[in-house]
Amino acid sequence: MNHRILVPLATFLLCAGLYSCETASEASAPPPPNVLFILADDLGYHDLSCMGSQYYETPNIDRIANDGMVFTNGYAACQVCSPSRASIMSGKTPARHGITDWIGAKTGEKWREAGRSNQLLPPEYVRHLPHEYTTLPEAMKEGGYRTFFAGKWHIGGEGSWPTDHGFEINKGGWDKGSPIGGYFSPWTNPNLENEKDGENLSMRLAKETAQFIKGNKDTSFFAFLSFYAVHGPIQTTQAKWAKYRAKADSMGIAETGFEMGHFLPIRQVQDNPVYAGLVEAMDDAVGVVLDALEEAGLADNTIVVFTSDNGGVAAGDAFATSNLPLRAGKGYQFEGGIREPYFIKVPGMTDGGKKTNVPVNGTDFYPTLLDLAGLPLRPDEHLDGLSLRPLIEGDTIADRFLVWHYPHYGNQGGEPSSVIRDGDWKLIHYYEDGREELYNLNNDLSETTDIAADKPEKVKSLSSQLFSYLEEVGARFPEKDPEYSAESEKAYLERIVNERWPRLEAQRLRFLANDYDPGNEWWGSAKWTENE
Repeated sequence: MNHRILVPLATFLLCAGLYSCETASEASAPPPPNVLFILADDLGYHDLSCMGSQYYETPNIDRIANDGMVFTNGYAACQVCSPSRASIMSGKTPARHGITDWIGAKTGEKWREAGRSNQLLPPEYVRHLPHEYTTLPEAMKEGGYRTFFAGKWHIGGEGSWPTDHGFEINKGGWDKGSPIGGYFSPWTNPNLENEKDGENLSMRLAKETAQFIKGNKDTSFFAFLSFYAVHGPIQTTQAKWAKYRAKADSMGIAETGFEMGHFLPIRQVQDNPVYAGLVEAMDDAVGVVLDALEEAGLADNTIVVFTSDNGGVAAGDAFATSNLPLRAGKGYQFEGGIREPYFIKVPGMTDGGKKTNVPVNGTDFYPTLLDLAGLPLRPDEHLDGLSLRPLIEGDTIADRFLVWHYPHYGNQGGEPSSVIRDGDWKLIHYYEDGREELYNLNNDLSETTDIAADKPEKVKSLSSQLFSYLEEVGARFPEKDPEYSAESEKAYLERIVNERWPRLEAQRLRFLANDYDPGNEWWGSAKWTENE
């Protein structure tokens, strides 16, 4: 094992209880590490400056990457939010815990109400995080940690909110997956009162988290800051819009911004100044929380995690960003839908910014944080996760395959499918027609060339692995819609190409116009100065 990067951490962990420390006196043993988990919503793999964006500016989130380990093959457990969030809390894949779509999505015959004339009827899914699980926050709480949650929950309604699953404090977590009322007060949220008109929601969540940190600096805590940003509706201040409009202009504004995908146009450029301002506002908020750790003297004794719940929205919702060179985005079975920023900073790390290309998943956070905190692992709970501590310490983890199961139509244009990744190989099984695509991600990161016909044995092997796992966990599958009409679907797609695509191109240019005005006093942001 390479001990070079974690010599101080090894010493820290020896006395924190991860190893036997019989010779250390109780008085000299440092306290267990705190944990700050920061989860962005709908933030794409390349939506950070440290991950290669030339347009968005994220100096505070970059601090976490630069001081921690960057998992370049870090994945969410699903291409949409609720399943991924349930996997972080449970250590189980969506196929196993059963929350396979965002909670609120229509299933069965009700899916026809979407008016898309699709071939399949999506299956029912579990509608809240199961109470029989011992969740990550419950495990941390049982280990002596204070637990705190701020922001988006969206894995259960009342009776299955954060405080019903191990969090002692909940600031803003409830049924909804988007910020009802928007990013500037007054918003509608039964668990986050309005204090001043125009207050920024991301900053408010950060300040609540910072207050918790400072108020609990003498004990061990697990703080989970779950931003609603950068989910739609995308909103920003006039000042931030102007900054990024000018930046887009200086970089050169492309004539067109979209290409047609299977169901919807997919954004190809990062040049949306409203979205860029929303990203920066979230980054500002991250800075407040990181500064609070410094001010409380806790930065050297706190594990910091940063990730997102699914890919950036290149189609559907606000059509806000591009994930290129990754294909597509949120809701899709391709890399743009599931590959995420994935950073872990631990006490004692001396060569921050170190990268690993080992594929890892949202299910891995549960065992990793227990391991780093010196708490016993719970293999009967985090059934689909592995502790990443060996990777952080320069060692290896066991080889394994990763599975994604999304038997639904994404609002963003994704197709009902299941995916397996084993090494560099990625197989996608489509439920509409049973076809299977095969990609070698080492050679074809953008998934442009399906090589299934050239590798029939590899397809057969991966497909067998995939469906053996899905059968083992009792996964649910879509069914053919007996009322499906190919003519109706064709007409729907023609409307998308001939009507919606041109509207999206026009909207993109309106956002970039010198005289752009959202017509609503910039979402009330003028009522709140950025220094408040």
